[in-house]
Amino acid sequence: MSSISIIGTGNMARTIATLAVAGGNTVEIIGRDQSKAADLAKDLGGSTTTGDFGAVPAGDIVIVALGYANVVPVVAQYGDALADKVIVDICNPVNSTADGLAIPGGTSMAQNVAAQAPAGASVVKAFNTTFGAVLAKGHSMDVLIAGDDEHAKARVAEFIESLALRPLDVGGLTMARYLEGTGLVMIGLAQHGVGNFDFALDVTVPG
Repeated sequence: MSSISIIGTGNMARTIATLAVAGGNTVEIIGRDQSKAADLAKDLGGSTTTGDFGAVPAGDIVIVALGYANVVPVVAQYGDALADKVIVDICNPVNSTADGLAIPGGTSMAQNVAAQAPAGASVVKAFNTTFGAVLAKGHSMDVLIAGDDEHAKARVAEFIESLALRPLDVGGLTMARYLEGTGLVMIGLAQHGVGNFDFALDVTVPG
C-alpha cells in the first residue's frame, strides 16, 4: 500500500481520501484551514493524520487537490518540502464559461507544476478525467495518467489499483494537455449531451 498526503479539503480530496483509507493506504490530510483538515481526518477515521500546511508532507505521494488557480502557487510555496516526492496534479484548468482551458496553448497545468517542482520531485497527471460524484459511489472505472518518470507513474498506478480502479498510462507529461482537454470535453458532456456528472470515461477493447 502507499503513503499518501492530500493537500486540500474539498470534495475531491474527501473522495480520494475515503477510497485511499478503504484501500489500506496511509493518509495525511493537509489544509490551510487546520480545523477543516482535522474534521476531514476525523471523518475518515482509521489512522488518518493531519499535517501542517507548508511543512514536509509525510506521504511519498502528494496529491494536490485544489482549484487550478491555487495549484502552481502552492507547489511553489512548498518548494523544497516537496523534494523527492511524487506530486499528483488532478485539476482541470477550465475557464469561467467552461468552453475552453484557462491556460495558454501548448502547455498544461501539470507541466507548469513540474516547472515549479523542486529537484528530485516527479509530477504525474491523474484523476482529472474522473468525476468525484462517480468516484464517491465506488464504481470501478479507468483513471488516465501521464508523466515523464516511469517509476513515479508505476507508484501512482499501484495507488490507483488499491482504490479498485484501473490506471491507464497515456504517455509523457506533454500528454497532460490533452488529458486536461478531455476533462473539458467531459464537463461539456455533463452540461449538455449527458445532462449530469454521473458518468465515467472508460476504455473498452471490442471482443
